[in-house]
Amino acid sequence: MLREEALKAVYPRLKDQVVVTIMGAVAVELYNLGHQPNFFYLEHGMGLASSMGLGLAVSLPKEKVTVLDGDGSVLMNLGSLSTLARYRPPNLTHWIFDNESLLSVGGFPTATGTGTDLAGIAEKAGAESVVLADTIEAAEEAFAEASERNGLSVIVSKVEAVGPASFAMDIGLLENRFEFARHLAGLDGG
Repeated sequence: MLREEALKAVYPRLKDQVVVTIMGAVAVELYNLGHQPNFFYLEHGMGLASSMGLGLAVSLPKEKVTVLDGDGSVLMNLGSLSTLARYRPPNLTHWIFDNESLLSVGGFPTATGTGTDLAGIAEKAGAESVVLADTIEAAEEAFAEASERNGLSVIVSKVEAVGPASFAMDIGLLENRFEFARHLAGLDGG
């Protein structure tokens, strides 16, 4: 499955949620589908998207929050899976795209290519709902269910190690930061 195709399939739902992406391919592919003020591209913060998502979910309990993450990023902050399970924000979906590589920084292999099971780790850490979704149809269904359920959801999708032709985006870091902050301030309870 291509990550870009999975994002395209769920994009209409993402437009109505608070979304944090990790750097690199995930951010660029979402941006290329159409930037929204509720999308925050956490560049230069590898491993921290889930932590930011947790903070947002706890502080904005009326909003659905989705973190779009990668295997390399999750492996850099593996403890975040147990932290998410401990706090169990009912409005948070953590979607991990596993391409078994650090695609955005050179394509070096990650431990998921040799057996590390991120879904298994999330489940054993205590996440309420952990779903494997390796086809577009399964991804659409898993994300729809996660968006409707009241409970922490973790989705893990194996994807091809293919990224965008260019990693450039036409939105600066500060512009994204301030636009996202204004969006959050305008939310009920923000």
